[in-house]
Amino acid sequence: MMRALTRAVWLRNLLILLCVWELAGRFQLVASGALPAPSVILLKLWADRADYPPHVLATLQASVLGFLVGNAIAIAAGVLFVLSPLALRLARGFNIAIFALPPIAISPVLVLTLSGMTPRIVLAALGCYFTTMTATVLGLTQADARSLDVVRAYGGSRWAEMRLVQLRSALPAILSGFRIAAPNAVLGAILAEFGGGGRFGLGTYLLGSLGRADPPRLWGIGLTATLIAGLAYAAFALAGNRIIGESRAVTIPASAPAAPGTLSGPQRMLLGLAAVAIPLLIWWLLLKGLGVPEMIAKTPAGLVDYLFLAGSAESAQSRLLTALMETLPITLVGLLAGLCFAFLLALLVDVAPAVGRSLMPVALVTQTMPLVALTPLLVLLLGRGTAVTLWITISVTFFPSFVTIAQGILMVPRSALEVPRAYGAGKLQELRLVAIPASLPYLFAALRLAVPRALLGVMIAEWLATGKGLGNLLNQSRGYLDYGMIWSVAVTAVIIAVVFYQMVIFTERRVLRRLGMSTVE
Repeated sequence: MMRALTRAVWLRNLLILLCVWELAGRFQLVASGALPAPSVILLKLWADRADYPPHVLATLQASVLGFLVGNAIAIAAGVLFVLSPLALRLARGFNIAIFALPPIAISPVLVLTLSGMTPRIVLAALGCYFTTMTATVLGLTQADARSLDVVRAYGGSRWAEMRLVQLRSALPAILSGFRIAAPNAVLGAILAEFGGGGRFGLGTYLLGSLGRADPPRLWGIGLTATLIAGLAYAAFALAGNRIIGESRAVTIPASAPAAPGTLSGPQRMLLGLAAVAIPLLIWWLLLKGLGVPEMIAKTPAGLVDYLFLAGSAESAQSRLLTALMETLPITLVGLLAGLCFAFLLALLVDVAPAVGRSLMPVALVTQTMPLVALTPLLVLLLGRGTAVTLWITISVTFFPSFVTIAQGILMVPRSALEVPRAYGAGKLQELRLVAIPASLPYLFAALRLAVPRALLGVMIAEWLATGKGLGNLLNQSRGYLDYGMIWSVAVTAVIIAVVFYQMVIFTERRVLRRLGMSTVE
């Protein structure tokens, strides 16, 4: 009964939205025709139907291959990390760097160093790795202890435990990871196409259509990309529904899995240094193994020379710092605004659950719509100023944070809420005294999840709209063939995201320990 009611609410809201959209488009009520009516978009899609097959096929091919490669590596890594806590500790720096990596920053680097469809596949695979790896570790470590005891009682090895119990119990969590990874793979492929990775692809088609003053075509391309990502999301949601028995939102933790056990101070320091050194070593080995020309590829030593030792180092530093000072403030403002909206709506949903059911369709569209397809559409509506950057940043941080925070509030034990109720407390007092403090770990998880997404949103807006900041400097450097600056911007973006991420973890540990809660290790 509840499912039928929810579907009816979704359908009603969708029909209302489409009717309002159609009227706004027909009467050009928004930005002088920048928001065309759905019927106009469909007619344009039909008129351009001969253009789409090669572009859709190219994007699908790269997305599927990247999805398969990235998830295969992620599952193998998850199994290794559960079997070997030392490997998990050593790979922590690499895992966090992959999670915090803004795809738009690495896209030009991949196009420079790799050929053919490989950049698209790699970027799609990178978009899948962290989510599926974390989901795999989460699922494997939550296997039923009694089933593991049975395998041990019959003399089963550690691998037998993994094969017979843990992998099977982890399947629902892995499918939940696939659900999030599938749209990420589509976004990665389109971003690589934006960076110049091939003749065909929806990203290439969108880039070539930006200057034609044809809003219906831009909306058609954006909605096509959203449909592909949405169908991939729905496929794994349906598979999870069949296996788990109920389709529900599963929040994958926005942190690298914690390794069990305690270490001494010197051991922690050595492992910390190793965790930092491993990504640098992988960077150097990949460039040397691929045989990329030194003029194009910048090793860690080459990047230090470009930024600090070469004759043009002072000019490079000045340009990089100027762009950085333009990117950081808007990133912080958009991040905080998105989190505030998410927090307030999560509280509202707890007070009025019907609100949550009404907004979930919008949440799913935002989750599945590739950001690079969303940006040109917002430019049509809002122009190329600061407003579009803020809107994009809020849109990419808002709903993932909302889902995470709302789940935290819903998971507060009922027994904890009965105490203030016994003293006659109202709903708002329950939230203030119990629900909000108890859901703080989820609030910090939402913040960790939002940090790299906020930076990605700002850089894409800078690349495509505002002409400022790191995103614009990255785009300009591609045109000038300034390979050193391309690498500098990419590494700077990763460092910023990792530093923000670690600042959130540091703050989380201090706050939660003061409140007597468990913390991220």
